Amino acid sequence: MIPFVDTNLFIRYLTEDDPVQADAVEHLFKRVKEGKESLQTSLLVITEIVWVLESIFKKSKNEIKEMVQKLINTPNLQIDQRDILLHGLEIYSNKNIDFVDAYHSALFKSSEQTIVYSYDQDFDKIEWIDRREP
Repeated sequence: MIPFVDTNLFIRYLTEDDPVQADAVEHLFKRVKEGKESLQTSLLVITEIVWVLESIFKKSKNEIKEMVQKLINTPNLQIDQRDILLHGLEIYSNKNIDFVDAYHSALFKSSEQTIVYSYDQDFDKIEWIDRREP
């Protein structure tokens, strides 16, 4: 069984807002990078990380993109839809839209989905999406 990593460990590591906990998490991630341990996390954890960094720590979209890309690309960290998440991070920072919308845009692209019903005009910024209102 591969242990699951919750949002708060990633936040401690990225922000060092609690130096003792940040140091402990850094040691854990070092073991993971060296292949001595494997971990897993989820799409919802990544979404929560983006939200916390943006709303509480006031990080820019580019800072968040760089921080989260490093996490997602960590060897021996299992996460579903890694490529879609990475593409979503690019859209999030380049198109200046909400991360969830950016993720969905990347998901649509990967499945060749072009039509979305939404009142959210951020989807109009994505060239492969045909946003429609009911």
